[in-house]
Amino acid sequence: MNTPTSYYQRHIFFCLNQRQGESSCAEHGAQAAFDHCKRQVKAAGLAGPGQVRVNKAGCLDRCAGGPVAVVYPEATWYTFVDTSDIDEIVESHLKHGQVVERLVLPADVGR
Repeated sequence: MNTPTSYYQRHIFFCLNQRQGESSCAEHGAQAAFDHCKRQVKAAGLAGPGQVRVNKAGCLDRCAGGPVAVVYPEATWYTFVDTSDIDEIVESHLKHGQVVERLVLPADVGR
């Protein structure tokens, strides 16, 4: 029997942090994107053990690129604008394992 090395195949974490007096992911539609991703993952039959988990996160410290999400185990950081970007991440990366290059957050973008 093949034993999985992880309970989930992939995790996607959405920064939902709200900063006082500074730009933050919460101000750029992060909650709506999280909710949309969760619905899309479930509708695609990708949710659950051995598959995909959609998680909320506090500050991921990459505010300058916000809103941001990160997919593990690949540690692929994404920025997104709208639900069509989330749909593309779900279909390409979460379902088929293909990184959506146009949405990848540059490595030098931090806080």
